[in-house]
Amino acid sequence: MERYARIIGTGLYLPETEISNAHMAERINQAAPGLGDVVFKFEESSRIMKRYYAPRDWATSDLAAKAAMAALEDAGVAPEDLDLIILGTDSPDFITPATSVVTQHKIGAKNAGTYDIGCACASFPTGIAAAAGHIATNPWIRYVLVIGAYMMSKLADPNDVTSFFYGDGAGAAVLTVDDKPGFITSSFIADGSYHEAWGIYSGGTYEPATCDSVQAGRTNVRFVSKYPAEVNHQGWPKVVRALAERGGFEVSDIDLAIFTQVNWYSIDIVMADLGLPIEKAHRIMDRMGYTGSACIPMALDDARKQGRINPGDLVVLVGSGVGYNQAGVALRMW
Repeated sequence: MERYARIIGTGLYLPETEISNAHMAERINQAAPGLGDVVFKFEESSRIMKRYYAPRDWATSDLAAKAAMAALEDAGVAPEDLDLIILGTDSPDFITPATSVVTQHKIGAKNAGTYDIGCACASFPTGIAAAAGHIATNPWIRYVLVIGAYMMSKLADPNDVTSFFYGDGAGAAVLTVDDKPGFITSSFIADGSYHEAWGIYSGGTYEPATCDSVQAGRTNVRFVSKYPAEVNHQGWPKVVRALAERGGFEVSDIDLAIFTQVNWYSIDIVMADLGLPIEKAHRIMDRMGYTGSACIPMALDDARKQGRINPGDLVVLVGSGVGYNQAGVALRMW
């Protein structure tokens, strides 16, 4: 038979410690009086009202393990039955080894191979596409776990106003083989000329961490220059239209669209460009904050749990990652 991939379970994990915008503004004002007002300007432009922080003695793999177990329970799959784990993050436990192999150990998935994907918020759609390819071409693969996890709050300067954007969380999906298409197609865009705009620029081979780089804050995530709005406002519709063309469907056939959860109004603009009613978008940034590599699987799980996805629905997932990378997948949810 033809081998296709479909999602059979999802899960998310949101830490318990809530950080309100008021709390963040107060903290920033203590370090730089008056700068905390910027928090409320960010709130107005993004609709991010709060975020959640993991315990300071946790690592990204701890978040990933929580979401993984939730997705496995939802799918009715035991950890030892997994054949492969793909984990997307840009806040890894270590430079090496991979966070996916640490997560594999923590959940007891002793029979699974693992690898990481590091294209930030584009990682989860990229991971879904990769999982679908593995399932389609490897008869021995039955279950693949794809995780998006984010703990950038621990890598940010808490007194930097851009820490507004960094919340912690994780989301995951379990895929299996089927004889009818769940995964339909994918689309990818990248422009590496933006690689110096936003990132962590010390601690790798470009600049190994030193006392000087740590003290100067270069081992923290840094927002160096603003991305033009058209990167997402034009890029996301381009990705969606490519999915429709390659997948043999009309944009109007889409039942639900999930985009990177960084700006409420960007999603308004993109949905209008696509001619889709805003009711066909799902958003969580107002309730869960921005969670980077984790935001798309978290939104997917939230939509499923709210009953917004029905059997047979056509769902598109589109993510933007710093660098920049953009990735999208089209899925038929059964």
